[in-house]
Amino acid sequence: MRDWRVWLGVGVTLVCVWYAARGIPLSDVLMAMRGVDFWQLFIFSAPFYVLSIYARALRWRHLTNPIAEIPRGTLYRATAIGFMVNNLLPLRIGEFVRSWTLARESGIPLGGVIGTVVLERVLDIVTVLLLAFGALAVVGMTSDATGVLHRGATLLLPIAVAPVTGLVLLRTAPEVVIRFTLLLLRPFPETFSAVVERALRSFIAGLGALRGGRHLFWIVLHSIVIWLVASTGPLLLGLWAFGVDLGSPLDTLFISWILLGAVGAAVAVPSAPGFIGPYQLAFKAVLVRLGVDPATALAMGVLVWFIFWLTLTLQGLLVLRAAHTSLSELTHTSE
Repeated sequence: MRDWRVWLGVGVTLVCVWYAARGIPLSDVLMAMRGVDFWQLFIFSAPFYVLSIYARALRWRHLTNPIAEIPRGTLYRATAIGFMVNNLLPLRIGEFVRSWTLARESGIPLGGVIGTVVLERVLDIVTVLLLAFGALAVVGMTSDATGVLHRGATLLLPIAVAPVTGLVLLRTAPEVVIRFTLLLLRPFPETFSAVVERALRSFIAGLGALRGGRHLFWIVLHSIVIWLVASTGPLLLGLWAFGVDLGSPLDTLFISWILLGAVGAAVAVPSAPGFIGPYQLAFKAVLVRLGVDPATALAMGVLVWFIFWLTLTLQGLLVLRAAHTSLSELTHTSE
């Protein structure tokens, strides 16, 4: 609680909630929600979130295969736990928890696993940026909300470019990077430099999937399934449940991808656990611009988000229960 980054996330969430909810009567939002069958929406949406976690595990398998062959079940459990922790604890600590969980269960070096997670997140950031800027190009920036979204997406550019550049250097000239790092570490004890070098070499080993070929093909295919199928389905169901008519089925599909890009860009910025605030702001920014009533847009953002949060959290808790492990034990041990 003394970490300033925690309070930065809380502050971003409060600002986003204020932007998303200002000028909209709470009674109108509740009325829009009462017109939706929650359990029906939950039952139809949940399989997409299960598919999303499983597809991420399959993609992660092709990222870790250059290091070691890891069973799909092990990858699924680690992925489910990581997303659950991100929903419950701050600072996106779930990314480290799932890396540590996989390293513990598979016996491969933690540095190598973290290398694959960094690569995975870079792939997601690049995908989200493409979707987000496409969304902004179509929706425009005529409101405060979309202006905030544009600034958030713009801020993500260096976050995407920097790791992409670093990964390319680590993959194409690893020894040069290692020598430069050791040069910077000369003032430190040799034991510390040796530890850093071992960790860096382990991290580089986790970038083996960048060599292309069959692994790269499956990584791209699974990324398409994650974003354009598993992540899009709940948004289409939300539009259907709230009776939002956006034109032909093809137009609605395209708009759902625009909405997905906006949501992806919004939840990438620091926020409170579970991405509450930025998630709803993205819904309002896109849907209101497309003629949807603000109260309906906000209600949809809240309900679709809650099902997303609930489904991913339950998956992780079920995995923990099957492993006879508690959340406090997991986070304490990984810390």
